[in-house]
Amino acid sequence: MDLLEMKNISKSFYTTQVLFDVDFSVKEGEVHALLGENGAGKSTLMNILGGVLSLDLGEIKFNGERVISPTIKTMEKLGIAFVHQELNVINDLRVYENIFLGKEKTAKLGKLKKKEMIEESAKLFEMLGLEMDPAAVVEELKTSEKQLLEICKALYFNAKLLILDEPTTALSTEEIKHLFAIINRLKEQGKSFIFISHKMPEIFEIADRYTVLRNGKVTAAGKISETSPEEVTKYMVGVSADAGDTYIKRELRDEILQLKNLSGPGFDNLSFTVRKGEILALTGLAGCGASEVLECIFGAVPIYSGMLTIQGKKEKRAGIKNRMKRGVAMLPSNRKENSVIPDMTILENFYCAEHILSNFMQHIFKKREQKKFSQMKDVLNIKAESSGYSINALSGGNQQKVFIARWLNTNADILLFDNPTQGVDVGAKEEIYKLILKFAEEGKTILVNTLEIPEIKKIADRCLVLYEGRLIGEFTHEEIDEHRLMQYATNAINV
Repeated sequence: MDLLEMKNISKSFYTTQVLFDVDFSVKEGEVHALLGENGAGKSTLMNILGGVLSLDLGEIKFNGERVISPTIKTMEKLGIAFVHQELNVINDLRVYENIFLGKEKTAKLGKLKKKEMIEESAKLFEMLGLEMDPAAVVEELKTSEKQLLEICKALYFNAKLLILDEPTTALSTEEIKHLFAIINRLKEQGKSFIFISHKMPEIFEIADRYTVLRNGKVTAAGKISETSPEEVTKYMVGVSADAGDTYIKRELRDEILQLKNLSGPGFDNLSFTVRKGEILALTGLAGCGASEVLECIFGAVPIYSGMLTIQGKKEKRAGIKNRMKRGVAMLPSNRKENSVIPDMTILENFYCAEHILSNFMQHIFKKREQKKFSQMKDVLNIKAESSGYSINALSGGNQQKVFIARWLNTNADILLFDNPTQGVDVGAKEEIYKLILKFAEEGKTILVNTLEIPEIKKIADRCLVLYEGRLIGEFTHEEIDEHRLMQYATNAINV
């Protein structure tokens, strides 16, 4: 039986139609993969289902009942929960306070029943096999734990249908296995899931059925068991994905970056050098310290001990602006918290980093900035109707492309990319890989942190593997092998 039926859904923004007569359904106790490139219409369709956006035409039925004028509250009461890719937990509150936010348990005169809420949170975690302290401050949690907390919030209030938008982006291999075990357990209890992801292995492991959107239309739908990753990719992008090796060997130049016995938050005693024009990949399990290494090079976190040398100059203190002046740029991993400036337009988000470098020039020449953005838009294939729209009007993948353009606009010599293809579709990933190689060919030095080993094989000259903040393996391009790198990333070599 269909738990959810969406029929002939159409939606336009101003004069631009973004959904065309879309049919989409989810059965009880199934995982339905919703697939498509960034800008294909997935977010719009799900925002209509979640009551965030109104529909122009079509109808929605849930549990056999037609939903009239869906709103956020209406859909939540029906049992639909949206677990967004951009986390919506509140860092300053405790874990149990996030779970009960807006639905607190109270005694007479409004006094909070803290003990009862903590106990019920603990029971939920125990049921799901999670080791999480209900009284911990959310800010202290790892990103992966925050993701699981979002799911717990929805489950506590008995959601029947959970929309999971790129739920595994910040999770390690083991955490993904744990999440999938939880999903399978909940499926047996009759819960249903809409699973949005660009990772084909995950889709084919967890999903029962799939629907593919392209340019606002359904291009394919069916059972996962009756298709293949290659076929699904073709439906998504119009052509089969290139599974070949994008990598192009280059002649590397002088050393431009040196770390000697460097220690900082999350990593200890690291020593390595990087040459001009080199692409160096860092990898490991989530929380291995790779992100913190990039943040330290960028000046966002302090150096505890050791030495960092950039272009022949020793760096003694932190300071982002100082490192930007030294020709360093960084694309951080958490787009919502570290990249998006929500009150600014797409164009303003694009030129803000360069504006800081130019000492906050009194005048901003928007025509010049618009010209530069237009060039970057073409190069990165950014799907945006107008650069004057809010950055929030873009899908997550297109936002990511704007932020890559932001840092390329500073003409930095050293580019630090922390999960640069996070939330980016299959076709756009290939474009980003080729761009990374292009900039390396032009002499830029690029450090990439990624958990995706096939991605490393496509772009990296070398790969460093970190485990609990320590460097435990180094591989040339020829030596990069998924099984071998995972052995090091999980420290299985020392077991």
